[in-house]
Amino acid sequence: MAESNKKDDKPAEGLRKGLTSYGDSGFSLFLRKAFIKGAGYTDNALDRPVIGIANTGSAYNPCHGNMPQLIEAVKRGVMLAGGLPMDFPTISIHESFASPTSMYLRNLMSIDTEEMIRAQPMDAVVLIGGCDKTVPAQLMGAASAGIPAIQLVTGSMLTGSHRAERVGACTDCRRYWGKYRADEINDEEIADVNNQLVASVGTCSVMGTASTMACVTEALGMMVPGGASPPAVTADRIRVAERTGAVAVAMARQSLTPDKIMTGKAFENALRVLLAIGGSTNGIIHLTAMAGRLGMDIDLDRLDAMGRETPVLIDLKPSGQYYMEDLHKAGGVHALLRELKPLLHLDTLTVTGRTLGEELESAGPGFPQNVVRPFAQPIYPQGGIAVLRGNLAPGGAIIKQSAANPELMEHEGRAVVFENLEDLVTRIDDEDLDVKADDVLVLKHIGPIGASMPEAGYMPIPKKLARAGVKDMVRISDGRMSGTAAGTIVLHVTPESAIGGPLAYVKSGDRIRLSVKNREISLLVSDAELETRRKASPVTPPTAERGYRQLFLKCVTQADKGVDFDFLRASETTERIPRDRS
Repeated sequence: MAESNKKDDKPAEGLRKGLTSYGDSGFSLFLRKAFIKGAGYTDNALDRPVIGIANTGSAYNPCHGNMPQLIEAVKRGVMLAGGLPMDFPTISIHESFASPTSMYLRNLMSIDTEEMIRAQPMDAVVLIGGCDKTVPAQLMGAASAGIPAIQLVTGSMLTGSHRAERVGACTDCRRYWGKYRADEINDEEIADVNNQLVASVGTCSVMGTASTMACVTEALGMMVPGGASPPAVTADRIRVAERTGAVAVAMARQSLTPDKIMTGKAFENALRVLLAIGGSTNGIIHLTAMAGRLGMDIDLDRLDAMGRETPVLIDLKPSGQYYMEDLHKAGGVHALLRELKPLLHLDTLTVTGRTLGEELESAGPGFPQNVVRPFAQPIYPQGGIAVLRGNLAPGGAIIKQSAANPELMEHEGRAVVFENLEDLVTRIDDEDLDVKADDVLVLKHIGPIGASMPEAGYMPIPKKLARAGVKDMVRISDGRMSGTAAGTIVLHVTPESAIGGPLAYVKSGDRIRLSVKNREISLLVSDAELETRRKASPVTPPTAERGYRQLFLKCVTQADKGVDFDFLRASETTERIPRDRS
């Protein structure tokens, strides 16, 4: 009898986890087994650790087009390690196929992921994602669900070739579209390049948001070492998937939960890598949301201080010249981590159960290559992202300085204001638009509440200026831009205009000063004038009568809190990161 009681005290495992309640737990397990045996499973199979596999395959998501092969490889790895693999579907989000925006659906996907992990019996879960919002959504959900979890990314696409020039999505998408808008290329050529920009399934081939999240997730310790860089259609990617399945079984047996890996120090490592790769500005929002689930706040000013001592070392577009497949051939993220070693916390745990330092040691010394620069020879002397403040953005704004025009980083100009996306679309190419090359384009109402934060911060150069040869202008908004984009673009202005932030009261003709050196973004209008404008034109935030949109508008936070839902964040903040090292 004592032995029986001891057995009952053990945490439920495998199919015994989360039993549906019928008032009789024995019957609940009996019923569950009866149904799963209908699929042909034996008792021997059902007694093994159960490893869930989140399947985000979708015909609408070519970034995840290799999902069947990855799931097969993960299952193989799970079974070789003595586990039982069980794949299950969740929401899938593709950047170009998500309306109104992918950010609008990220939190919904995180809820779906969390609740499916909770609802179904599994001892660990493999999260397979790739396209921009899927990886953060999965890690957010896993952090909240609290069972052992490991990330597997789908991998980057291959590059194509257009008229003997190597091209890849989506920095080159924007570059060629800019040429088309400027009448530098014709309809035939833009159609030709459209066939070459995405040469295979997989995520964007540059250091866009998908590649950024892959790299920072490896630095965070939440994927197998070497898992970030293999392209989607390579044998290396399949081998990573098999190993991921095997590691998931070990994590289940060790109860290696996300909170043991995603610590404050681990997030600092991830932020360090974000800065050093010239990563997507979206990475800040996603890491902030992930940290928030675990009770940590990211301090933008401390992040900026970290950036001043962390150079950009990876020579990938849009900050450099190479592509993700080149990073893989150069040794992947480990090649970068070796250069950053003195700045990293090497005692942080990874999904393997070993520390980051131990994994780096086992990876060996590296080899000569041209993609990851030595620390003393960076492609940009500071981190790729700088944090700006001023009366236009009292809660902060950011700029991807490594991909900006050096000639515009210290700039004062006249504001040309667009009230919303519709206004932008209507007027940006109007030949009568009063705009000059040294003006500052301002777009309002594209923040989280204003428009679900689309990647519209990369405003097009007005066509009449593009035809005159203008390639870049200072652009400011409360929205986001793709990690594949380049330009002197100020983003995430907080608080946003839709809730009455100062951006709401900017008028065409106002003067705006940008000083990246001084970390300043200022509207050169007096406080008294701004107050007068507030009183004359009070802002009414948008509302919705029902559905997910109502939930989103009521509960979404601002950019500095990760654009997560307030009720999904940890109930209390226990740590601020990066830590103050002064």
